[in-house]
Amino acid sequence: MLAARPTYDALYRDFHWQIPERFNIGTAVSSAWAAREPDRVCLQHFLPDAPPLSMTYGALAARSDAFAAALKAEGVTKGDRVAILLPQGFETVVAHVAIYKLGAIALPLALLFGADALLFRLKNARAKAVVTNGFGLTRLASIRAELPTLELVISTEPADGVEAKDFQELVSRHAGPFEAVDSGPDDPAMMIYTSGTTGPPKGALHGHRVLLGHVPGFQMHHEFLPQPGDRIWTPSDWAWAGGLLNVLLPALLLGVPVVSSPGQKFDPDMAYRIMQEMDVRNAFIPPTALRLMKTVEKPREKYRLNLRTIGSAGESLGRETWEWVRDTLGITINEFYGQTECNIVLGSIGKLGISRPGPIGKAVPGHVVAIIDAEGRELPRGTVGQVAVKRPDPVMFLGYWLNEKATAEKFIGDWMTTGDLGRMDEEGYVTFFGRDDDVITSSGYRIGPSEIEDCLAGHPAVQLAAAVGKPDPVRTEIVKAYVMLRPGHAPSPALARDIRDWVKSRLSMHEYPREVDFVDSLPLTTSGKVIRHLLRKRAAEEASFAA
Repeated sequence: MLAARPTYDALYRDFHWQIPERFNIGTAVSSAWAAREPDRVCLQHFLPDAPPLSMTYGALAARSDAFAAALKAEGVTKGDRVAILLPQGFETVVAHVAIYKLGAIALPLALLFGADALLFRLKNARAKAVVTNGFGLTRLASIRAELPTLELVISTEPADGVEAKDFQELVSRHAGPFEAVDSGPDDPAMMIYTSGTTGPPKGALHGHRVLLGHVPGFQMHHEFLPQPGDRIWTPSDWAWAGGLLNVLLPALLLGVPVVSSPGQKFDPDMAYRIMQEMDVRNAFIPPTALRLMKTVEKPREKYRLNLRTIGSAGESLGRETWEWVRDTLGITINEFYGQTECNIVLGSIGKLGISRPGPIGKAVPGHVVAIIDAEGRELPRGTVGQVAVKRPDPVMFLGYWLNEKATAEKFIGDWMTTGDLGRMDEEGYVTFFGRDDDVITSSGYRIGPSEIEDCLAGHPAVQLAAAVGKPDPVRTEIVKAYVMLRPGHAPSPALARDIRDWVKSRLSMHEYPREVDFVDSLPLTTSGKVIRHLLRKRAAEEASFAA
């Protein structure tokens, strides 16, 4: 727990890790609470056309015990990988908790994945079982013959022509207490695949301690959560580390009710409606979603919001969006930073004056973060280098699944490298500069795309934008922008010139996009990050064709 302190310096100085010798995520987020307050509400599910549903810690403990017993009876044992291919909802939480209690390894997967993406992850993980719904069953049908290790498929819904065990029937048949395995903090608990922004996804294996490692950063950017009345929601898929470990599991651990909502393409009006009707006090909203929410006119007049905190991560938030949240929603947003391998290690806390437009924030208590060079030496303040986290650290991954070489390459000595460039100022604030692969080299300048994209997002016609380097025989690369327009705006050469001039007048002559392409959509990961390497490839092909 992060004890409240009046200043950031005191907060960082006074925090010390207390990782127990035995710890199991499943019992900590369900049975421990059920023993004390079985009727305490832990989950609430929003339904657009019906009253919300609720689940208590007592019900979560009992149902997860039953499902753990069912999995064991079906042959799932400690260390087996069990995929969870489900949207936000009660069954998803029950499945997670049961897998942890059993000592198996949870493998969260997004329903948005196509057949090839699912096949890669399930095959690479050597998954033994899958828990899914009707939609997931149809996705699995075309690839199941290529998955020799997959022995068990369980579904929360039926699907025509697809064989699967019934989730509800298994839970009912195995009702009764289940003795959870006696896990240590380093025993494997979950495997989350990296988002694949720079290459093939890798399975980041985490121990049970990963949940404890998230607590100080989670409490920091939600300003000493739990507070009376706190209730949290995110539009992010729980299959992503952001939804699972930035919201769901730490909130359950701390006794804060979690709001879930039906899976859908992000709808900004629906997001406001959920926060209003469910009396959401705390939200985790990635930058891409926040930029889409800007398209709703006068949201505080249209919706009655009761927000206390908003956290954001996944991409650089930027000044424009930071100021919009403050001016429009009346909240000082708390940005934070981490990776699937080592999450929430930098953060902000507006309550203590640590939140500025531009920088992400400072090191979260309990974590040592630095800017290093290629040899692992800490760089002077103000110098651009690679963001790195020092081990040991409870939130850090155990390693990449079946990939010792990639695990070793992730470290320089005791520094876990991130592949992200940043700089730390004299006060300890870290500003994200961009992934090393994303940095644009133009006329001798090294340009980070995030600042350009943030500036583009401030243009009244721009909904979303991505900036990449396009090969150029004179300048090495030029800045090229791919732009999605807001409704009511049409592509034109005049608008492209106006967008170029907008950036030129606000940033600098060497940073403005010399080319602007209007697109209907941008390639995004399931966590909302722009897949820039696909746009770089597209720009390179354009340059090659032009030559």
